[in-house]
Amino acid sequence: MKFKVTTLCSAVVLALHTAPTFADDAPNTVDETLVVHAQAFDDYKVDSATGAMRTDTTMLETPQSVNVIPEIVLDEQLATTLGEALQNDASVNAGSQKWNREEFYIRGFELSSTNGYLRNGHSLFTHYMLPIETLDRIEVIKGPSSLLYGNSAPGGMINMVSKKPTAKPMVNVGTDFDHLGSTRYHIDASGKLNESGTLRGRTVLVKQDAVETRRYSNGEQRERDRFLGYGVIEADLADWGLLSVNYEKTNDRAPIDSGSWLDMQGNRLGDRDMIRDAHWSFIDNDVENWGADLDLYINSQWRANLSYNSQHMKRHRYDSLPTPTADTIVDGSYILKPFDRHDTWKTQAFHADLHGEFSALSVDHQVLLGVNGQFYDYAQLRVSGEAIDVNPGDIPGNPGLDYNNDKTVYESSNHFYGFYAQDLITFNDQWQALVGGRYDQYFADGTNPATGDIVKGANDSQAFSPKVGVIYHPSYSGSIYANYSESFNPVSNVVNDDGSVTERTPEKSRQYELGTKWELMDNRLLLTGAVFDIEKRNISIEENGITTQNGNQLHRGAEAGAQGQLSEQWFVMASGMYLDAKYNNHDLYQDKTPANVPEWSGSVWTRYAWTEATAFNIGLFYQGERWADNANTVQLDGYARVDTGASHKIASDYVTWDFRFNIENLFDTEYVSGTGGSTSNNVVTDVHYGNERRFKLSVNATF
Repeated sequence: MKFKVTTLCSAVVLALHTAPTFADDAPNTVDETLVVHAQAFDDYKVDSATGAMRTDTTMLETPQSVNVIPEIVLDEQLATTLGEALQNDASVNAGSQKWNREEFYIRGFELSSTNGYLRNGHSLFTHYMLPIETLDRIEVIKGPSSLLYGNSAPGGMINMVSKKPTAKPMVNVGTDFDHLGSTRYHIDASGKLNESGTLRGRTVLVKQDAVETRRYSNGEQRERDRFLGYGVIEADLADWGLLSVNYEKTNDRAPIDSGSWLDMQGNRLGDRDMIRDAHWSFIDNDVENWGADLDLYINSQWRANLSYNSQHMKRHRYDSLPTPTADTIVDGSYILKPFDRHDTWKTQAFHADLHGEFSALSVDHQVLLGVNGQFYDYAQLRVSGEAIDVNPGDIPGNPGLDYNNDKTVYESSNHFYGFYAQDLITFNDQWQALVGGRYDQYFADGTNPATGDIVKGANDSQAFSPKVGVIYHPSYSGSIYANYSESFNPVSNVVNDDGSVTERTPEKSRQYELGTKWELMDNRLLLTGAVFDIEKRNISIEENGITTQNGNQLHRGAEAGAQGQLSEQWFVMASGMYLDAKYNNHDLYQDKTPANVPEWSGSVWTRYAWTEATAFNIGLFYQGERWADNANTVQLDGYARVDTGASHKIASDYVTWDFRFNIENLFDTEYVSGTGGSTSNNVVTDVHYGNERRFKLSVNATF
């Protein structure tokens, strides 16, 4: 087959933020000259978020609060984890970090590892530290998103958008390290794979060894070893399509650190650097993702997108599970409950979308019709050992457990299908409306609490999720919108005090939101603001093996953001949020605030370009007082952390060198970044402190 690039194909590719035009590389295949004003690489402002509408819609035409964190900000901050990236959005709060993964809240609602995160619009299972070196940007989609993605949390979703190949050859190699001995090496190579540029590829390779100050009882520091490999190939299929195939592999191994402990007065038990997990405990994650996307250009008004993603994750978790006892507060002793466990998760997801733009009944329509689904399978092997008593100073021995001795495999599965329709209607230059609806059928196995046996179809459910919005444009550079949206989340068996099982009802949520967006200073600066009211009903909470499904959560708040250029030399990304989050009509947590959710939060990251080669950065990240647990017995102090940095660039005809020096936590502020929200024997466990002051240096060369 002979590949041919046409004007239409190039335009669609550019609209989807893929490679630049190929006209210079294939002068004989393009009949017209296409001039595109691309966004500058060093710009903080992003003009659209594909995950919010699944269409090529600008921010001003999206009746929903969305924040996009671009790659340039991640590079400036030398970010290596998703948590370091999401600190740039005040509506996102961190939770637990134990078991070598991160948990987050949006607008006060915790994101599930099974349905809170997306990779290029596909649901991603996130029981591991998500890599960010392969990302072009991170989209924080706020509010219920069941219309396009099915079961999800009411606070929103995180969509991670992968890097695309470029037609122009590019190679970036570099390293960064800190004063503790952490190192990270990477290579990012991209370019055309044939002479005409109709076939393009990109690959990213990362090797990281992260060293922390926290230590085990034998004196060893915690270290994390990670490898990441990513590849993507794009092909223009004559003038009728664009095919993209990608593959990503992550291997991440680290000893377990389940966090610090606090007493009921909020005092830390033991030294800040003390790790109670045994030095022989570890988690070894091996994750593979591969997928394919096919865009079909039917005509000038219609196109289709077919996409598929497969994820296979294997986890070996050799855990010591430190647990407080009644004597922990008195003498610092505790017990270990060791076990060896192997988990396998297999997730397959697909989307089939039909996009149309046409006029009917004297108004313009931007229509999306689609179906998506997901198949999820899980298997576990596990063996447990006897409890080990530990006193301060003890170095517990390895019990030598082996999960292969488990002859019974625990298995479960679920899957869902959803059909959705969305129409963005443009009445005139001032008024637009969004209407949409989705029907879901969810199929899931359940567990008999008395026998532990799998019950096929025990957790089946269905739901309808509507969404409507109105947009008013006072001028070409501004919009005011209002929306109403709903979401749902299936739940497992509800177990009563007497051990009986009652019928499950999916958690359902609704949101009212009023917001505004403005592009100022010659469209270089985007200002946003929103107020919202979210109610989550039929909430499911488990305490001591008993599940309740009653009561509501009411989250009301306001947020504001600024992103872009204040001048030719000054760039800014800032956000702030006020949130009043409460449980209501609940037996356990009436009028309580969910753990890790502050009333006030804010962030700002700026760059001042002193010259074309030299720039300075400073950032401020603020979290107000929060509760360490859902019962609101221990309050965490608020904190303000300051980061700073400087960069210098040296360019020649063949290579550009970038040097960067950053100081994280400039004033060495001690603060808790998040908790697991639980207590045991009057001890708050799973408490995670932020990094102490850290000096970072990076060197990059781009060819």
